[in-house]
This record gives sequence, C-alpha cells and structure tokens, in this order.
Amino acid sequence: MKTLICLLMLTGLTLTATAADLTGKWSGKFDVTNANGETKPDEAYMNLKLEGTTVTGTAGPNQDQQWAIRKGKLEDKKLTFEVVIEGDGNDHGMLVFDLVFDGDTIRGSATGTGGDGDKMSAKVDLKRAS
Repeated sequence: MKTLICLLMLTGLTLTATAADLTGKWSGKFDVTNANGETKPDEAYMNLKLEGTTVTGTAGPNQDQQWAIRKGKLEDKKLTFEVVIEGDGNDHGMLVFDLVFDGDTIRGSATGTGGDGDKMSAKVDLKRAS
C-alpha cells in the first residue's frame, strides 16, 4: 500500500513538473499557408506562463513584435489559445492556436484571418528559446 501511494505521489509530481516546464520562451517555425494555397516560411516567438491550467503570455513573429494571448489553456498535453494581431491601434486579424506540448516541443497548427480578412493557416513547430 505504501508503494502504491508513493507511486501515485511521484506520478503527480512528474505531471506537474512537466506541465510547469511550459513556462518560458519558445521559438521556431511558423509556416503560413494563405487562401491561395501558397506557403511561406516564417518564424514564431512565444513567452508563456502557466498557472494551473491557465496559460498567459504573448506570441508573435519575434521578441520585439508580440501580442497578448487570450483564452489560453493547457489540458493534458493540449495547448490552445487565441491571439489578436494588433497594430496602429487597430485589429489586423486573429489566430486560433491548437497545439500539443510534449515537454520538449510545442507543435500543431494555427488558423485565422490576416489583416486583409483573408483566411490563413500555419504549421507551428517550436522549441525552448535559449
């Protein structure tokens, strides 16, 4: 019985430690496909903070250009959030992220609209930034 309790406690600590590893800076590929089907390689940079299952922080193409994360959640390995792309005091589109966090990488997709209202999608592949 003591062994079972110790194993359950250790498993809980491991899951908590892995989830907490999400907090930090992440960078990598953000390959965008526009409404015409053309794909353009780009980059993404995120600064994430996890409290419980709530994810906050910022995301954008680089450290200097960041937008606030809204409705961020991490449930099991599934990471979801929205980002409203802003500039000049106006909204220039919105992206909805559907990602998987495995402890070492953040991968998945984003869909939304650009500043011109055209639909777009992107493949996301991030690693912890140094």
